[in-house]
Amino acid sequence: MKPFQTKRQMIWHFLKGSKAFFAAGMIFAALVALLDMISPKIITFAVDSVIGDAAPALPAFLTPLLNALGGIAGLRERPYLIAAAIAVLALLSAIFRYLFRRMNSAGAETLVKRMRDRLFGHIQYLPFTWFDSNNTGDIIQRCTSDVDTIKRFVSEQMTMLIRMVILIVMALIFMLGISPVMTLIAAVFIPVIIAYSLYFHKHIAGAFAKADTEEGVLSTIAQENLTGVRVVRAFGREAYEREKFESKNYEYTNLWIRLMKLLSFFWSTGDLMTGLQVLAVMVAGVLFCVNGSITAGEYIAFVAYNTMLRWPVRMLGRIIAEMSKAGVSLERVMYIMNSEQEHDAEAAEEMPLHADIRFENVSFAYTTKEKQNGKDGEETVESQVPVFENVSFTVKAGTTVGILGNTGSGKSTLMYLMDRLYELPKENGRITIGGKDIKTLKASSLRTNIGMVLQEPFLFSATLAENISITDEKQDMDMIRYAARIASLDETVSGFSGGYETTVGERGVTLSGGQKQRTAIAQMLLKRPDIMVFDDSLSAVDAETDMKIRNALKENTSDSTVIIIAHRITTLMNADNIIVLDKGRVAESGTHEELLKHNGIYRRIFDLQENAAEL
Repeated sequence: MKPFQTKRQMIWHFLKGSKAFFAAGMIFAALVALLDMISPKIITFAVDSVIGDAAPALPAFLTPLLNALGGIAGLRERPYLIAAAIAVLALLSAIFRYLFRRMNSAGAETLVKRMRDRLFGHIQYLPFTWFDSNNTGDIIQRCTSDVDTIKRFVSEQMTMLIRMVILIVMALIFMLGISPVMTLIAAVFIPVIIAYSLYFHKHIAGAFAKADTEEGVLSTIAQENLTGVRVVRAFGREAYEREKFESKNYEYTNLWIRLMKLLSFFWSTGDLMTGLQVLAVMVAGVLFCVNGSITAGEYIAFVAYNTMLRWPVRMLGRIIAEMSKAGVSLERVMYIMNSEQEHDAEAAEEMPLHADIRFENVSFAYTTKEKQNGKDGEETVESQVPVFENVSFTVKAGTTVGILGNTGSGKSTLMYLMDRLYELPKENGRITIGGKDIKTLKASSLRTNIGMVLQEPFLFSATLAENISITDEKQDMDMIRYAARIASLDETVSGFSGGYETTVGERGVTLSGGQKQRTAIAQMLLKRPDIMVFDDSLSAVDAETDMKIRNALKENTSDSTVIIIAHRITTLMNADNIIVLDKGRVAESGTHEELLKHNGIYRRIFDLQENAAEL
């Protein structure tokens, strides 16, 4: 999908499927306005012609109806007919108002559903690096609070704006028919109200943008605290976290207080202007009525029309101010929608990945962003953090390769690059599978055939069976248990009262670290990919269970290429080849026996771990 050039273009895209509802609602709103305009005309006719002696000024098409009712005399004898006419108009107005609200509500809900669907669908295909630079709490806030603000703007403020324009135009037309001079007096206040509303628009937009951004920060703090509640409790950081939240909440509250002060001044100024307009119309109307320029009935009708005019003119100013908030929310949502999604190269292909994997002079650096105070205020400064440089090695198809290295040596990053979670720049080398650059393969096909088990696996709030089968929902219970047995999980699950129907909490909080890792291993084994990556995924299990899982994997994954990342040498020692990373480069490579003879980094780590085990 092409990026949106303007907010209007994005709104038009979101309105697909709800335009008909809003159009129908506007038709009914126009009918309500028309009926509301007719009632004062009936009152004018009743006061001036039925109660008074003025000649009736009726449209030609109503003259036959008046004659059928016995003329003015007949209405004087049966005044309830006038009341009945007003009641019928009120009933029709109520029906049309109901239809307007129903159509408007249907359009609003259709709109917000489409916005949420499009946002969620777009986010699913954004690059992994995008999530590194955008806080989860802020993303959620854009997809909830900002979406609701846009919904209110379109379904309430925009429709109200159209209704008000209709009301203003109709009211002015009917008022001109009574007295052009009084209409000019009433209308002279309209540009004044619009002018000061536009003046406040800019100031309100800036204040709301700051408040909205701060709300995202507050949401991020709450989200991180709730997600990491066990860490907070374990280290007794409740008071610190509370103070941090209260401090940000204080800043957020002050921003809204300043915004409310601005809005209060704006609204009170509007009320003053509206009151002056009503006063001017009433004084002029009384003077014109006394000198005979207008009749008593026309004065009553004009005041009624001015009352109808006062509400939309007053609300017009408020809507202009509310547009400031909607504009900020639209920009925040458009930032997500215009973020570039992952895309495959032209003519990208699919292929089985049971082939040699080759890393050729691969270099990579993380891009970090930091806010600093510059000459023009706060600005974002980017910097590069090197991870590794000119890394080259080959993983033969069907073999098991171990990767050992210090924390931060880039072991996991290599796997993310192979899975194209991070895109490797052209000038930074290349990664091939079966001689084909992974950039020429479809990302979906690549990730389907590469299974990754992370050190900190993520489990959903569902049953164990549902979590294991998340990679292949069509698998039956026998296959789920088979994968769990290889991962040394089946025996553990059998001890649960609910078995495989046991519901794990959010992020798998009800399971231990080792149980979560084994569940993630079972997930991948159920998928049976061509390439299996175990990224320090046995770190939370004991040595005996580690050995069981490794033996089971060796027996059941003989056709797959297996890459094991670990800090524990006992996990890697049976690999066909072991690669040792140090300071961003491949320091050593070989079998366990070869590396021990080399007497280098691997041997030193082995001796340390052996001594620790003996102690």
